[in-house]
Amino acid sequence: MTGKRVVVGIDGRPDCENAIRWGAIEAAARGADLQLVHAFVWAEFRVPLGPSDLAPGLRAQADRIIADAVELARAFDPAVPMTGKQVDGFPSAVLLAESADAELVVIGSRVTGRLLGLIVSSAGIELSANARCPVVVVRPTDDSLAGNEVVIGYDGSRAAGAAVEFGLDHAHRHQLAARIVAVLDENEDDDHDLLAGLRTYADDADLVELTGHPSELLLEWAADAQLLVVGSRGRGGFAGLLLGSVSQTMLHQAPCPVAVIPPPAIEHPA
Repeated sequence: MTGKRVVVGIDGRPDCENAIRWGAIEAAARGADLQLVHAFVWAEFRVPLGPSDLAPGLRAQADRIIADAVELARAFDPAVPMTGKQVDGFPSAVLLAESADAELVVIGSRVTGRLLGLIVSSAGIELSANARCPVVVVRPTDDSLAGNEVVIGYDGSRAAGAAVEFGLDHAHRHQLAARIVAVLDENEDDDHDLLAGLRTYADDADLVELTGHPSELLLEWAADAQLLVVGSRGRGGFAGLLLGSVSQTMLHQAPCPVAVIPPPAIEHPA
């Protein structure tokens, strides 16, 4: 065991498979252990947990979810040290606790239909705002794992700086191109500080300066991305991320995995 952990939240649904794959690949790239964590919610309710004449029991079902996830992860990369565990509690509380000493937490999203697109659970939203490490939300479709670059949203804030650091590190580790996209405020007369901050990264990534709606522009640039990285909250075009329309659009509609850097991950890194 390495002492470093990539945590993947699992619940037994097929939607988790790409999250497990992404986590296994990332653990290998980081030289970290992979830990598959199942939040056992039934312990919070007064229901029988053991076997009966009709069913093997909820605990046994949870054990099977973990065993199947570990088997799947081993198929993706058998060389990665990995474990699976069951923790009593609701997913948001369990994974927030796990984030305290993790390199990152990975969760899946869910397909709801062609018109509605994807759904990120309430646990995912809470993690993206409050986790102590970066959070990656992975799409359930195989095409979400394609792409040839890392796209990073930048607005000059501290959160955006953390997103750039994470995104450049990921791009370097996976030998991908990096592109930093700054969406300028049409109503802002002076974006000199933002642009000056952006241009400090000119040697590390392609820089894109745009004016318009942040959600639409980021979605456009994310079309060929292997990962989209944003800060949890920022200024200008990304203000209110995870609380307003930009956050909902990124987490629910981006065609690729989305990495979010929550404020606690910046203030109290693991």
